[in-house]
Amino acid sequence: MIEARTRGFVVELTVVMPCLNEAETVETCIRKALACMAEHGIDGEVVIADNGSTDGSQQLARDAGARVVHVDAKGYGNALIGGIRAARGRYVIMGDADDSYDFTALLPFVEQLRDGADLVMGNRFRGGIAPGAMPPLHKYLGNPVLSFVGRLFFPSKIRDFHCGLRGFRRDSILNLGLQTGGMEFASEMVVKATLQGLDVREVPTTLSPDGRSRPPHLRSWRDGWRHLRFLLLYSPRWLFLIPGAVLMCLGLVAGAALTFGPVYIGKLAFDVDTLVGASAIVVIGFQALLFGLFTKVYAAEEGFLPEDRRVRQLVDIVTLEKGLVAGGLLALAGLGGLVASLAHWQVRNFGPLIPAESLRLVVPSATALIMSFQTIFAALFISILGIRRTKETPADVAASAAEEAAQAVRRESTPA
Repeated sequence: MIEARTRGFVVELTVVMPCLNEAETVETCIRKALACMAEHGIDGEVVIADNGSTDGSQQLARDAGARVVHVDAKGYGNALIGGIRAARGRYVIMGDADDSYDFTALLPFVEQLRDGADLVMGNRFRGGIAPGAMPPLHKYLGNPVLSFVGRLFFPSKIRDFHCGLRGFRRDSILNLGLQTGGMEFASEMVVKATLQGLDVREVPTTLSPDGRSRPPHLRSWRDGWRHLRFLLLYSPRWLFLIPGAVLMCLGLVAGAALTFGPVYIGKLAFDVDTLVGASAIVVIGFQALLFGLFTKVYAAEEGFLPEDRRVRQLVDIVTLEKGLVAGGLLALAGLGGLVASLAHWQVRNFGPLIPAESLRLVVPSATALIMSFQTIFAALFISILGIRRTKETPADVAASAAEEAAQAVRRESTPA
């Protein structure tokens, strides 16, 4: 208690529960949390982040000993961030108010936080999922797949990305600037904490069937997609760079083979039609690579993602001038190919051409021209993204205010 107060906190722990019409279970959850804190000598409080309940949940929560804060913005994430901001504790443990999580077992979270952890995730698969507590679709597909994607896309060891019972240092999480308002808030917290290098740990926890008679707020496919969409948008490498590199490699290999003649695999014959497709794949892959680079540079400049050292080195090496030169060389190669195709047409006395011959010149040339302009435009755009804005610091603001005050004093002291 003394340490918490000296650092500006009123209590050590705040338990935050988002609430939307949880009259059947909110009292039980509050009493369990308060009893756990009393049993283990934890100085704490319970905050109910009410998201517009109409069933009297607010008064029931107050009667049970909780503090109720009203959050107007709808959504799971909005309710939680409102409750976290209103928390008076150094540490926060969040959990649903549907009596599915065990609020009598908060001590492992608190112990890890006291030991220096920034974020402590519950793991329901290690702690135990009671029969009927989680739909089979979530247990065997949704949670395992999305958690695997999260570990694949980001350097995280968390096995249960979407456990709703988790504890964290209030200031550490607020400093992340969490923004999502829906169920994807759970993924955003883990991803941003991982990217910022916070100390993220995991402890076993249990999941029981909730005590509500109404359907849950969670919508499996809608909210699952929102989680997956967030993971993709925060990983330009997997959204753009890797798919783009794979497509470009496939297109270049196929295009190089088909430029010199048809390719036979058994009874299958691949000719100029496939060459056109390979050209399209190269262009699409190159565009994806450029979008990945754009996203990385923009996200780092705006602070959405940590700066990628390799991308920064690439941007420093591949300057605007070098990009213009590379684009120009590609353009010359494309124009050279088109000139060769015109010469080929002249040999035919500008009459009908044999597609199997002419397209082997035209398609690679057109592809080179397209990529040349993409390269030039990309170099210009990355240079624009790299222009650093001058940001006004608190010292600048104070100096400006002091100068304005001095000018006002001088004006008042000057005789009319």
